[in-house]
Amino acid sequence: MSRPVSRVLTLLELLQSGGVRTVAELADRLGVGERTVRRYVDHLVDLDVPVESVRGRYGGYRLAPGHRMPPLMLTDDEALAVLLGLVAGRRTGITAAAGTAGETAAAKVRRVLPERLRDRLDAVLDSLTFTTAPTGSAAPDAAVLLPVADAVRHHRPLAIRYTGGSGSGSGRSGSGERTVYPYGLVAHAGRWYVTGRDLSVGADRTFRLDRIHGARVLPGTFEPPPGPGPAERVLTALATAPYRHEVTVRVRGTAEEIRARLPRSVAVVAAADDDGEGKGGEGNGEGWCRVEIRAERLDWLPGLLASLDRPFVVERPDELRGLVADLAGRLMDAARGTAPPRD
Repeated sequence: MSRPVSRVLTLLELLQSGGVRTVAELADRLGVGERTVRRYVDHLVDLDVPVESVRGRYGGYRLAPGHRMPPLMLTDDEALAVLLGLVAGRRTGITAAAGTAGETAAAKVRRVLPERLRDRLDAVLDSLTFTTAPTGSAAPDAAVLLPVADAVRHHRPLAIRYTGGSGSGSGRSGSGERTVYPYGLVAHAGRWYVTGRDLSVGADRTFRLDRIHGARVLPGTFEPPPGPGPAERVLTALATAPYRHEVTVRVRGTAEEIRARLPRSVAVVAAADDDGEGKGGEGNGEGWCRVEIRAERLDWLPGLLASLDRPFVVERPDELRGLVADLAGRLMDAARGTAPPRD
């Protein structure tokens, strides 16, 4: 590659790092005079790279938003970061792109890489394995994500067409168009959520973006309320979603100790009103917390409660007490070395 062409590409790489670069700085980095820098800038403009001149004491050149993306100049580390990000995004379901957009983007990046670097990156991707199974595709369409994000950022009302999990036309998970004051976007466990005020029911709600089929920003603004942040609101909504069983358990310990074992998306933990006397506690002054869990099945809860390794009392439902007793009996049999009865 001739030195002038190499320097023009180096100039493009410097401009792509962001900010305004003075002519003197660029001349020093390229090892040329300031008139030559201006000539190199003209070459980039002739190639439709959107370089704009910034006047003033701290003026110089910078890349401006253009009608198309200028050629990317990626270092080895940057190319690896881009490709690994695309692979990980597809694997976890967090890539906000419908269909095969993530795959085509990765293919385009690979196509423009030098063969030496492409082979090295392919070696990383071919040898990489994950310890978790790939999630289902729950990434939102860009046509949904972008207006939702715009409404969140500028505190504007949002009109959405939403289909809840039941597909019904009423209730908390119902379908239809509604107006929302969106507080924030949250990515959790491979899904995207938006939390905000649902004006149709006058209450805070959490919506999955992959169930939103249309979104448009409305005129006007609103003031986000104080209190929990968007992530905490989404996790609380997931933990309190309507399920078949509503479980309440008192556990001895601080809220911080219990939350370390029970994620916010699983349980709501709060300090109890008393120390547990009369509720199975020993009245020794150690605090108790009330844990609330919503569950479709109860069979997994005895093991979860046992894993806390703390005294606990089941307040409801009665069925859970029986399951805890059954687990305790099986653990006692195992401790004694007693073989379980044959079916």
